[in-house]
Amino acid sequence: MTNVYARRLFIAAAAIVLIAAAGRVNAYGAEITHMSINNTEDNLILTVKVDGAFTDKMKEAVLSGISTSFSYVITLTQTRSLLPDMLIHEIKLTNTITYDTLRKTFAVRRSWENYRPLTTNSFTEARKWMTEITDVPIIPLESLKNDIRYKVNAKVELDKVTLPFFLNYIFFFISLWDFETSWHSVDFIY
Repeated sequence: MTNVYARRLFIAAAAIVLIAAAGRVNAYGAEITHMSINNTEDNLILTVKVDGAFTDKMKEAVLSGISTSFSYVITLTQTRSLLPDMLIHEIKLTNTITYDTLRKTFAVRRSWENYRPLTTNSFTEARKWMTEITDVPIIPLESLKNDIRYKVNAKVELDKVTLPFFLNYIFFFISLWDFETSWHSVDFIY
């Protein structure tokens, strides 16, 4: 009888952990709504758009001067029939938004543009810069083989905010807007 009770308790605990993990993945409805691949003469390029990434709490935190970063995790794999997919290339792109409370301007720095600041007075425009990557080179075309099936995968994560120890008690709500989207994929044959 004790083993049956222990098994049920274990299954219930495992279900709670899985539900909690699934809730974290898309807690605020953030999702990749557009993803496309294309190529230039030399490179495979990627465009990604995320919707639902900014909650009211996040906007409030940004407007109070807290810097926020989104990381785009991108993988390129070779799809194989009988074997697991083979990782060809992986990159991580980071977009960071800061608000200057004195000048009332937003600055967005994107790793794939050498952290050159884009500035605006509009939160809507800054949010757009944060939630889109456009025509980012993923890999040189010379690295791909003809007639091979590939898959580009992408997900977006809100980087955890680190505050001085004494501020963790004041800004405890920041952990509530931690998110990560589901993986989004595009298959193609080169």
